[in-house]
Amino acid sequence: MTKTKIGAQMRPITTALLAAVAVTSMPSVGRADEGGISFWLPGLFGSLAAVPAQPGWSFATLYVHPSVSANGKKDFPLNGRIVAGLKGSGNLAAFGPTYTFETPILGGQAALSVLGIAGQNITSIAATLTGPRGNTLSGTLTDSRSGFGDVFPQASLKWNLGVNNLMTYLTGAIPVGAYDASRLANLGLGHGAVDGGGGYTYFDPQTGHEFSAVTGLTYNFTNHALDYQNGLDFHLDWGASQFLSQEVFAGLVGNFFNQVTGDSGSGANLGGFQSRVAGIGPQLGYLAPIGDMQGFIGLKA
Repeated sequence: MTKTKIGAQMRPITTALLAAVAVTSMPSVGRADEGGISFWLPGLFGSLAAVPAQPGWSFATLYVHPSVSANGKKDFPLNGRIVAGLKGSGNLAAFGPTYTFETPILGGQAALSVLGIAGQNITSIAATLTGPRGNTLSGTLTDSRSGFGDVFPQASLKWNLGVNNLMTYLTGAIPVGAYDASRLANLGLGHGAVDGGGGYTYFDPQTGHEFSAVTGLTYNFTNHALDYQNGLDFHLDWGASQFLSQEVFAGLVGNFFNQVTGDSGSGANLGGFQSRVAGIGPQLGYLAPIGDMQGFIGLKA
């Protein structure tokens, strides 16, 4: 591959992104925080994360198929209950626009985006050990809910230094999604959150080699319906890829998530509930021209 070919192809890819579609299958692990659900989706960032984009509008769509479970020996706090045998699955879509500014800010490229969520969440438990009033209930319970989730705004700054690219970002959750503290399945978190961090991308157009890493911290606000506050979460997402042609690249993605402080509040019946998880899997990207714009379709597992 020559620098001219790869470079000419990458400019519209990373700068005039029309659509990004990803399918993510998460293995059988509880991720973090109350009910095993964290604000941060491990693996959200990946390859080319810090590469600047062309000014203007772009639109992204993310499809996520989560599948999580824990056996009956693992207890989880869930909406005021202590439950065992927790299982969950869903079909979720996140979608929204991004606007990238042309005028530099602090020497970097600024962008603002917002994502909404819609879909279905299915949750089941093998037993409720303790209810909100101390009652005990045995037997399998299942709940399903469809609708809209929370809203996630994000601001970012990116800098290009040859083959090196840097970024910083600030994002969060506005808790407007479907949430009911009395139900097992919800699409909203039931609380707000703020997350910030930074990232790096190495991309050499001459060889097609690429590596990216993004790290951040999440502060979770209190769920006042339950007086439950998730702890401080640390996360690291990374991706490594090789361009096989002007249109196709392949590689690996991975993530590490660690809850560094325990949950708190009167609703935290299990005390400092903390989780840690790491993942790794394949990725495949296809650059799909759409008229005079450039689309992108990506698969991650």
